[in-house]
Amino acid sequence: MNTADRVLDAFLPRNIAPDVSIVLIWTLVTVISIYVPPLNASPVRVALALPMILFIPGYSLIAALFPSNREIDLIERIALSFGLSIAVVPLIGLALNYTPWGIRLDPIVVSLVAFTVVVILVAQIRRRDIPEEDRFRLPLPELITAVKTEFQGKDKRPVDRILNIVLLAAIIVAIGSTIYVIAVPKEGEKFTEFYILGKGGMAADYPTTLYIDRPDSVIIGIGNHEYRNVTYFVEIILVDTVFDPDTNTSDIRDMKEISHFSIDLPHNSTYEEPHRIVAGKEGYNQLKFLLFADSRPPSDVWGQDRINRSYRDLHLWVDVRDQGSR
Repeated sequence: MNTADRVLDAFLPRNIAPDVSIVLIWTLVTVISIYVPPLNASPVRVALALPMILFIPGYSLIAALFPSNREIDLIERIALSFGLSIAVVPLIGLALNYTPWGIRLDPIVVSLVAFTVVVILVAQIRRRDIPEEDRFRLPLPELITAVKTEFQGKDKRPVDRILNIVLLAAIIVAIGSTIYVIAVPKEGEKFTEFYILGKGGMAADYPTTLYIDRPDSVIIGIGNHEYRNVTYFVEIILVDTVFDPDTNTSDIRDMKEISHFSIDLPHNSTYEEPHRIVAGKEGYNQLKFLLFADSRPPSDVWGQDRINRSYRDLHLWVDVRDQGSR
């Protein structure tokens, strides 16, 4: 049988090992729970994702490295599965940190799923290459018996039993601690990101000259890390400022609102969209972006007082000109 036939034979439904099927099904259901509402906002997502992070990647890798039941016993296989998962998942995150995608939900899900699927399929192929009696299998009755043997077997020395109990306790504590940290996360610093980007989505190529009645644009970004849902209000304002050398400050002579908008953002979500800027007349030298949380001050609050009341404020220095003066 050539290589292609061996691979095809390994993936015939009747030949796929039960644990390989469980890993593939669990991976699929986990992806569904992450992206499909209402599962993505329910505890089901956490219950499915925890094994996907803490156990399944390592188990898949162990299955590929040790396809035989003669190389390591069941307890070692389970312990190594947890240990390798704890090692592999951070390494995947570290690798993503040096890619254009970064450490975000979608790249993490894709990378973790790809790794798990590839290594568990390799495990299936390797198992088919060894005699059937030597292949690792995971029947439940034998699993229960094996666990009892590890802890109660007559041929086990007291030291081995104690080590097995300590290992099992350590695994239980690790899983429990992880569940607690995820289920009851400690609130960190509460803050809101507020930033502007150029047309290319980078912190560069900002408009420096605005021509009257000719649209230009910038990208406005807001990141909510307030641990609650927040309604944000953004005002885009042209400002005419003059520098006072006596007080070493800039005084506002005039302000004109170009546009405003509001956005409801849940915690840990980001808004990033382009916005048009159209200047109506000359005489302004600053483009101001004011961010308000939950509510805007009344219209009679203007000038520096309005800027002081904003939650965040940004500005660009610009030169507003008539289209004929280039």
